[in-house]
Amino acid sequence: MSELRTRSRWRRRIPFSAALAAGTAVLLLVSPASAVVPQTAAPGADTPADLGRLADEQTSVIEVVVADTTELDALVATGVDLDHHVHHTADGIVVHAVVTGNEVATLTRAGFTFGKVLHTEEDAQDRIAEREATIAAHLADNREFSGAAVAARSAASDVKIIRADYYTSGDTQVLSVEAKWAQGQTAATALTVERDSGPGTEFGSGGTQNITRFVDAGVYLYHRGAAQVTSRPDYVRITSPTGDVAVAKVHEWLPIPDTDPEGPGYQKDFVTSYLTPTELYDRIKAMSAQYPEISEIVELPHKTNGYRRKAQAVLGTANASRVGVDSLAWGHQGGNDITVELANPGTASASLTVTVTGNQVRVGLATDAAGTVTSTAAEVAAALNAQAGTLVSAYTYRGNAGTGVVAPAAPTALSDGLSAPTTVSRDPHTVYAIRIGKHRDGSKMGVLAYAQEHAREWVPPLVTIETAERLLRNYAHDANTRELVDNLDIWIAPSINPDGGHYSFYDFNSQRKNMTNHCTPETSGDFLGRTSWGVDNNRNYTEYSLFDGYSGASTSCTSGTYAGPDELSEPESRNVDWLASRPNVKFSMNLHSSGNYFMWSPGSYATPGRVSAPRPTLAEESLFWGASSRILTAIKRHRNLAVTPARTGPIADVLYSAAGNSGDMLWYKYGIYAWNFEVGTSFQPTWTSAREETMEFSNGLVEMLRVARDLDTDESAPTSSVEVATSATEGSVDVTFSTSEPAAVFYTLDGSRPTFESTLYGSGGIREGGETLTVPVGTTVHWFSVDAAGNVERGYQPDGQDDNYNRKRLTDPNAAPEVPVTVTVQTRCVAGKAYVAVQARNDHDAAVDVVLESAYGQRSVSAVAPGASAFQQFTTRAASVPSGSATVRATGTVDGESVTTVVTADHAAVNCAADPRQAQ
Repeated sequence: MSELRTRSRWRRRIPFSAALAAGTAVLLLVSPASAVVPQTAAPGADTPADLGRLADEQTSVIEVVVADTTELDALVATGVDLDHHVHHTADGIVVHAVVTGNEVATLTRAGFTFGKVLHTEEDAQDRIAEREATIAAHLADNREFSGAAVAARSAASDVKIIRADYYTSGDTQVLSVEAKWAQGQTAATALTVERDSGPGTEFGSGGTQNITRFVDAGVYLYHRGAAQVTSRPDYVRITSPTGDVAVAKVHEWLPIPDTDPEGPGYQKDFVTSYLTPTELYDRIKAMSAQYPEISEIVELPHKTNGYRRKAQAVLGTANASRVGVDSLAWGHQGGNDITVELANPGTASASLTVTVTGNQVRVGLATDAAGTVTSTAAEVAAALNAQAGTLVSAYTYRGNAGTGVVAPAAPTALSDGLSAPTTVSRDPHTVYAIRIGKHRDGSKMGVLAYAQEHAREWVPPLVTIETAERLLRNYAHDANTRELVDNLDIWIAPSINPDGGHYSFYDFNSQRKNMTNHCTPETSGDFLGRTSWGVDNNRNYTEYSLFDGYSGASTSCTSGTYAGPDELSEPESRNVDWLASRPNVKFSMNLHSSGNYFMWSPGSYATPGRVSAPRPTLAEESLFWGASSRILTAIKRHRNLAVTPARTGPIADVLYSAAGNSGDMLWYKYGIYAWNFEVGTSFQPTWTSAREETMEFSNGLVEMLRVARDLDTDESAPTSSVEVATSATEGSVDVTFSTSEPAAVFYTLDGSRPTFESTLYGSGGIREGGETLTVPVGTTVHWFSVDAAGNVERGYQPDGQDDNYNRKRLTDPNAAPEVPVTVTVQTRCVAGKAYVAVQARNDHDAAVDVVLESAYGQRSVSAVAPGASAFQQFTTRAASVPSGSATVRATGTVDGESVTTVVTADHAAVNCAADPRQAQ
């Protein structure tokens, strides 16, 4: 675990000088409706580390009902693959598990209760088919359009204007044009739009603008673009590169309310189907090539282990007689060409032999005098390693002694089990990010968005693509977008886990983890365990991890939450760490699905007792909540769907422990305000739902950029106040602070000057407001507040010498109202004469009138400002004075009424002839 950054975060931000530059057959044996078992022990107490998933089983998303958070923690500790759904009901807590039939049986025997089946593998295949059909339909439309244009060139144009929309925003006029060209699938040529300048005017009189191709998943959809204009066009004309012409009338689009941050002409809706990691990377590369002045592609430093595996086979059916065989070469590099045969020689008393002919391995099994095969699994494995060890590695099944006699097997091809097309690289994969900003040198506040830590989550990457498109395509004509791009350094990584992403699309739709196999032949490293391999990238980070003793991750290589062999063991996780270590990055969003959650740190706790990682300070959590309100409001604007308060807050509060998650690393290690989206309600929803989720959560991601920009430009200091209530403790009052914005409050109760080393006002508890302080009546509290941008209330300098902090003398609210003043009276000697010095400091929050009285005179001072003092040194005209007192009358407005408070303070006697001291 790295060194933590907690309370000092607010101190670091103080801007003195330039400090702020800124369903299967097995499954059917366990009917969800009847899977209730007697619980003689706590659920999970005897759960094995390996839940028994086999590679050829189908997975489903099924409800699991637990009684309370203790049982939830026990379920998490089994390492079962859970999605991000936790729903509290009158009957207990309902969570969603991604499980096979064998896993359901194992967990049911361990005492867990299953409910409804929510999603099956067939549903995921439907999403794949839907995606392929969408792409095929687009391609067919392109072919039809192109063919029709060629066949009827004289009757129809090969270019068609789809939309021509004119918008206004204040003095800004915008024309947006969309058109389709028959050759757009293959030719990247931009189209030129000629504008007239109004009814009856010539084309070109209003100027021209270019529109460019919009390509999604390799499919050309149309040309689109927007530009500012100086007059409202009536018609536009496009002449295609082949000379065909299209003309269309310009329509005025309905105005957007002024409160909408998306101004007239704002372009969005840039995704039309799910995208594989290869397509995601192609998409951001195309964007950067089109907008090189405000974007660039960054290759992250750590390549993945690759979408690749050794070719494997498991020969036999009974565990004691099974033999596992792995190729030494990767499957795509020859391993898939290897075959292994276990042959009965058909003769008596035959010896065990191994013959290698090219890539064909033939094992002649040993027989006894009766011609019966006698070779055991252990013997066959040893023979293969000795005689075919340059091609394959063989072993008994999962640590079994291998004493069972093997069964003959026909030539069996080894396979890596991978079915992605050759366009998907089998080499270690570079992970790409697009960096957007006019100034990409680290001088601007950095913001990070990253997606697909978990491979099966197909919608979150689309949110990043949609957001990047919005930023780039709206830059030229939308002032709000330009403000963000000109002043922020925006990093967007659409797929952190490309290997797992490809595996989820082409091989195993429920894949959560990366593809790295840390299992051994003694565990589940054979071909039958292949869909259980991998590391959960979001459990592999450095802060409050499994290796630190925190809950919510597993040491089992087959667990859905396997944390890996060590922190940051995986290249995917090291890439996120590299991104987070950019010194200017202060805000981040980790996009996941599903569950419609919006969360932040702490994300981990230790059991028993659910002892969480350090909670943010009250001020920090106030900023999380305040910014979240803005972001969630932006999400809701799309279709009026809200992320509920119950699903908003620290991960450990609203979900379950996730030891070693990336959000905790960004917050505790790097001090980044790090949020987690949980998009939608399923991993791979229908496209209709996926598109809506993409649109609304892209709204939220753009709003996070606005939050970052607002913080960066915040020069307004907060204000704060103290609320005093009657306490149950006799002679005391209960005190709370409030602030005008998310801000930290530092205070003292002993009369000393408050600094950054003073007590920091804290939280009253989980998801509560500020704490309640109980202090004696008459205590004077001194305090100041400072916001996340480093602005200090009243311009006070905590590390300086000024005293313009807040102060208040605490009185019982049930007592008569008082004007709070602090009175001091001293006697002193000046040139042998005795003086009585009277001072009254105004502790009120408004100006007061003060009268200073002593036996030697009186002085009135009007409108003494808050924190200021009235002072008078009265001469006695004598060398000595007896002990006595002085009185101060302070008049001010309290709760709308004029109040006068009288305070009397004593002074000591002084004899300046005998004891010429200067003050007493």
